Amino acid sequence: MKVVQILPELNEGGVERGCVELARELVKKGVESVVISKGGKLVEQLEKEGSKHIEVDVCSKNPLSAPLRIYRLREVLKELRADVVHVRSRVPAWMLFFAKRGLDFKVISTVHGFNSVNFYSRIMTKADRVICVSGAIREYIQKHYNTPSGKISVIPRGIDLVRFNPDNLDSSFMVEFKRRFDLEGKFIVSSVGRITGLKDFETFIKSIAKIQKIQDDVVGLVVGGAREDKLEYFDGLKKLAEELNANVKFVGSQTKIAEIYYLSDVVVSSSKKPESFGRSVAEALALGTPVVASEHGGVLDIIRDEENGLFFKMGDAEDLAKKILKASGMRFDGYGYVKDNFSLEQMVNKTLMVYEELA
Repeated sequence: MKVVQILPELNEGGVERGCVELARELVKKGVESVVISKGGKLVEQLEKEGSKHIEVDVCSKNPLSAPLRIYRLREVLKELRADVVHVRSRVPAWMLFFAKRGLDFKVISTVHGFNSVNFYSRIMTKADRVICVSGAIREYIQKHYNTPSGKISVIPRGIDLVRFNPDNLDSSFMVEFKRRFDLEGKFIVSSVGRITGLKDFETFIKSIAKIQKIQDDVVGLVVGGAREDKLEYFDGLKKLAEELNANVKFVGSQTKIAEIYYLSDVVVSSSKKPESFGRSVAEALALGTPVVASEHGGVLDIIRDEENGLFFKMGDAEDLAKKILKASGMRFDGYGYVKDNFSLEQMVNKTLMVYEELA
């Protein structure tokens, strides 16, 4: 069986990493795996792990260049002769809609988030099968698009329990990372994700400034890169930290995310928009690090309040600061919990079952 995944780019983020992990596991199971995207820093890893990458600009929203890009996608798909094409975002879904005409393969989409309700977003429900990453997403698309239950499969994102295993970490990286950012002996609070307003890093920075008044060894880490269109927002975050004299370090995009979760005392997910699943939350928990998160979205199904994390009132820096301090003393078997509920193996097997049913 040949499976093609299509997504805008392969830089960073839960969707991108999920695509690469699924591709790797498909190869292990003897599936021919191809990924189409505009490219990015994860391409090297993808190809090293046995998948083929084909660069097509399925990222741009420019309508003037769309016809040529759709033609390019169609020519690639004609040559690939895939059994299943799995699309993971709205722009490539629309391009696939026009490129597919006359071609014989099944289409699967994954709805990764609570997209705005409109004609543009409806395309994600037009595939032969629709995968939702949580029950909340299933209810959302059924409510707004009347998507039939029979074409929906709920498959939570899977956590790679080889990579996110306390026994498999790069200790030399952690020593060097702590040295580089002066973290030895500090109370480390991390927030991981692309630099975007939806992540509400402002509230995170304000909470670190408040904690400093109680515990002056606190260090806040913002772990993630900023795209060109977010650089102005990024500059605003750095200015806010400077104005509040908050001990926050912007460490950029990192590949050793598991190690950073592990060396953190607490991980924060302060998103304004409900997370469809909360992959970073489950990853941090797998490494035994408590998580404090906004009280909405898919994380409600992942965090066990008062056991492995806490919820705070969205946008409330005072409440977030209190919850961070409270969570820092939590101890639990995060690896066992994630293994039982959110493993990558479970996700891969369920996804492969959907592929096989259609192919």
